[in-house]
Amino acid sequence: MKMKGTWSMIDAALSNYPRARLMTSVTPVERLERLSDQLGLDLWIKRDDLTGLSFGGNKTRQLEFYMGEALRQRADTILITGAVQSNFVRTAAAAAAKLGMSSVLQLEDRVTNMGEYYHRSGNVLLAQLLGAEHIGYPRGEDEAGADGALHERAEDLVAMGRKPYVIHLGIDHPPLGALGYVAGAAELHTQISDFDAAVVPSGSGATHGGFLAGLRLVGRTAPVYGICVRRDQNQQHARLQKVLRRLATMMGFDPALVIEDIYTWDGALAPGYGRIGRATREALTLMARSEGIFLDPVYSAKTFAGLLGLLEQGIIKKGQKVVLLHTGGQPALFGYQDELQPS
Repeated sequence: MKMKGTWSMIDAALSNYPRARLMTSVTPVERLERLSDQLGLDLWIKRDDLTGLSFGGNKTRQLEFYMGEALRQRADTILITGAVQSNFVRTAAAAAAKLGMSSVLQLEDRVTNMGEYYHRSGNVLLAQLLGAEHIGYPRGEDEAGADGALHERAEDLVAMGRKPYVIHLGIDHPPLGALGYVAGAAELHTQISDFDAAVVPSGSGATHGGFLAGLRLVGRTAPVYGICVRRDQNQQHARLQKVLRRLATMMGFDPALVIEDIYTWDGALAPGYGRIGRATREALTLMARSEGIFLDPVYSAKTFAGLLGLLEQGIIKKGQKVVLLHTGGQPALFGYQDELQPS
């Protein structure tokens, strides 16, 4: 459903929240010429792998608002939780370094039975180079417990005279990161004429929810297909409803006008979060060999696999103009080299 909104209205709503400017420029939008010919689409890609901070990625947009709040609170240490190869925790460590803060990264055991590269290379290595403190959490599907463990560490820091700020994983906290993708969708609106569909990853819900809300607020009506990277489509749909209700309260719009447009698809999720199935591998390889663009195995390759699946099912149709959101994450490729190297 179309919502009335303007860029100035969005800018006014976002101005209510402190923002740390971490991006250096607007990210480009490119037409994928060879894949457009191969797939029978007019296919475009929004290059948010080029957001500029520590190998880029979508988390930079989200962190502008989390770090803005941390600065408002005069924090000196950031605490965040995520998977071992999380792009979010790596980018948070880079943002903290850029702003003169320390960082504590809690790595959850979400993907079991992985090899040495997974635990030592990729994002783990980069975060170590950034000087982050690493702690572990033994479970991977316990958001409340993971956030609780961060708060325990934060209490230790307070006792030492530090001023910590926790970036929460759980759904029961304001989705400040979603504000970054309201702005990101409004940015896209200025770059490209009307399109028929957008395809984005759907994990925490901040990118998917913010992007959907942002497009509706500038009057774009194209469907936004959220490709599930962690949960099945029913669980993810319920999560997006919560994210969008909170976001609507924060920005002052009617959530019903956005919630009815939630679309989640889990056909590329198997064999689960952080695992590389056949569809993910084929999508990653197709993008690299057709366009020279690298995707990551956890988010962006599954998102492109989702686009291919939606096309195969006829949900996305031949000849349509489609925008794919590239959320970055390429450092994780080095953590997955055991799984990705040809046999």
